[in-house]
Amino acid sequence: MSKFSLAAALCLALLTGTPSSAQTPDAAPSTTDAEAATQAQKLLQRAVRAYQQNGDQALAAFSRSGEFIRGAHYVYVLNLKGHMLASGGSSSALIGRDVSDMVDATGKPFFRDMINGAQQSGSGQIAYRWLNRVDNKVEKKITFYQRVDDKILAVGFYAPHASPAQAKALLDEAAGAIQADPEKAFAAFNNLSGRFIQDDLYVFVVDLGDTRFRAHGADPRLVGTSGKTLRNPNGTLVIQEMTKQLKTKEQGELVYDWNNPVTHRVETKHTLLRKVGGYLVGVGYYTR
Repeated sequence: MSKFSLAAALCLALLTGTPSSAQTPDAAPSTTDAEAATQAQKLLQRAVRAYQQNGDQALAAFSRSGEFIRGAHYVYVLNLKGHMLASGGSSSALIGRDVSDMVDATGKPFFRDMINGAQQSGSGQIAYRWLNRVDNKVEKKITFYQRVDDKILAVGFYAPHASPAQAKALLDEAAGAIQADPEKAFAAFNNLSGRFIQDDLYVFVVDLGDTRFRAHGADPRLVGTSGKTLRNPNGTLVIQEMTKQLKTKEQGELVYDWNNPVTHRVETKHTLLRKVGGYLVGVGYYTR
């Protein structure tokens, strides 16, 4: 079966599948990404023990609602040849199929990489982009896997929240791009499909002379508009607060409530600020 037909089969199942309580946004409490990772690892170890005790009889339990499905967490199982044997999540549409050459939304052959990792090391983790049935969005997913005999058991968690280190790295890259060629950099920041938009991270630039946006990765429609009157849901004039910080120093940070473009929820945003020439450059990460 081709990569295209595999993806089509998955999408069809997702669109026509019957939702359950485990697939709704309210099925699990809000957690941090670190907590979600811990939950995924615990579920994987529970599944490994079940498989060691019951063998292939455990596969049916992994694929139905019950103890092995917890909100967005579920177990799936491959064999070393790349056939999907069980799944309690969106990949259930692929059970019985060879998925070894399937790729994610970015073209990454993550199943093949997982198989290679399991053969070489026995266990590990892998990151890829996958549809989250809780919010019907393609998001970054980190999956832990472990080989048991000729099977690979896996549990992943969705991690749409970037880390402070990732935000700083993107800010460093953005500052370098502006120093090299400002106009080219602004165009790149405004490209919604470009490399300067990474999950919930994006770059925005404000001209310190007239306080107008030169770039905004989450909403390019703001380009050319004034940031002086831009308020967050609590009424804070966020751009004015940012420009105040950069009057006396080259870098800063502002913490405020703001809409997360990935989760579409108002969350706490930590925006890292830097003065580059006559521009305020910002990249922020969110915490729940």
